[in-house]
Amino acid sequence: MLEILILLLGAIAAGLIGSLTGLGGGVIIIPLLTLVFGVPMHFAIAASLVSVIGTSSGSAVAYVKEGFTNIRIGMFLEIATTGGAIIGALISGLLDANTIGIIFASILILTVILNLRGKPDHQEPIIDGSLEHKLKLYGTFPDNGALKKYSAKNTIPGFLMMIFAGAMSGLLGIGSGALKVLAMDNMMRLPFKVSTTTSNFMIGVTAVASSLIYFQRGEIIPVIVAPVLIGVIVGSWIGSKTLMVSQTKKLKIIFAIVVGILSVYMMYNGINKNFK
Repeated sequence: MLEILILLLGAIAAGLIGSLTGLGGGVIIIPLLTLVFGVPMHFAIAASLVSVIGTSSGSAVAYVKEGFTNIRIGMFLEIATTGGAIIGALISGLLDANTIGIIFASILILTVILNLRGKPDHQEPIIDGSLEHKLKLYGTFPDNGALKKYSAKNTIPGFLMMIFAGAMSGLLGIGSGALKVLAMDNMMRLPFKVSTTTSNFMIGVTAVASSLIYFQRGEIIPVIVAPVLIGVIVGSWIGSKTLMVSQTKKLKIIFAIVVGILSVYMMYNGINKNFK
């Protein structure tokens, strides 16, 4: 009982940190489960995926109502992310825990770097006859009481990047939000608010696709998943309220250092074959 309570508190902290930094709770949950509680890597990944579904579903509703999320673009790119997620989940069954730990640490470092970079804010015009126009990958979003128009660009490179993001999500049990935003910001040149909210909308669907594979393999353990899911949702809610009064730039730097150290420790344990 005490271990479940400690796990619940750890999951709350993970959800809080993930919400404040924008990295997602999975980047903390998996090291917490594997390094602190000694949970086998594949079980930890499965628990993290379920928590991603919960947190994404809760926040995505608000963004859709506010008019920022582009559901059409999200649904189109989910073809790539769900396909990638299934591939990643299948590959995870072929890799040992230490190899996954090394890959996790590498992606974690990349995620921190991308999170600290300045975010571009594009607003591309709609071009008649373009691929984006034919697929209707454009829309509007509210800004200071007005609706601003925008259109996607470079759809094919963005789609391919989404396959990779989905594969990393299914393989590592994280939302891969930084990789999704990278595809939509830098490649598809969508407005920042649209890319982040649409990414959040997509993360839950991507996690569902891969979590079914883990469920079929018997790696979703209720006694682990339940406290993690509850804790991450509570922590994310606290983080969303704290974010309003926090100095997010300083927080991101502090947590980036913490997560960077954590990723190095994960890499060390993977190389020394300490994971189960």
